[in-house]
Amino acid sequence: MTITRRALIGSATAAGGLLLAGCDKLGANPTFHGALASAEKLTYRAQRLITDRAALAPEFAGADISPVFRSNGTRTPAGADYAAMAASHFTDWRLAVTGLVARPLSLSLADLGRMPARTQITRHDCVEGWSAIGKWTGTPLRLILNAAGLSHKARYIVFHCADRIGSATYYESIDLVDAFHPQTILAWGLNGAMLPVANGAPLRLRVERQLGYKQAKYLMGIEAVTSLAAIGAGKGGYWEDVSDYEWYAGI
Repeated sequence: MTITRRALIGSATAAGGLLLAGCDKLGANPTFHGALASAEKLTYRAQRLITDRAALAPEFAGADISPVFRSNGTRTPAGADYAAMAASHFTDWRLAVTGLVARPLSLSLADLGRMPARTQITRHDCVEGWSAIGKWTGTPLRLILNAAGLSHKARYIVFHCADRIGSATYYESIDLVDAFHPQTILAWGLNGAMLPVANGAPLRLRVERQLGYKQAKYLMGIEAVTSLAAIGAGKGGYWEDVSDYEWYAGI
């Protein structure tokens, strides 16, 4: 029997009688933390040791697409720099590819658009308790890492974002198994149009076998590293740092 992380979160939520209004409130609940800790071990072992590492998350038909793909978290990053990029339709935006790579890159949206793309209709599962199905189009992350010449010393890929929550800049990270997974893309399109600002324009991560808080929005840079210890508070992501969310959010 497979116990999914989503099922465990649902059980924890019901048991605690939580009225969820946002990730920050959920993260403050000790029952939730206990469920996540147990779920992380189960799902990580299952997905890394038992299941095919390239196994795909379920994909859906066009008729299954949600009428509205809800946004949450930051809807528009604050700051003059992001506002100027949005006003120019992100023509001046660049994605920096740095860290343990042989050839650091600075990619525009046009550069990404010229690379092979993947389109996938998948379900987004949020720890707040809602889900939505959307059609995502973007550049497979593995193509970018290959173009940059990823070092054999790299173990994680860190995603640096334009949005801030309080004094902290949002970031996330994944390991190389998920980085090279065929459904892991840097999405610039949603439902047949360019990605809206509320959903992370101009670029967001889609790592489909993990929960929604791993799908970092407003990407500005990706960095290949050997360790997460020196980034943020060292736990691998914004919510991991501030609310002890588990780093591995597999479903």
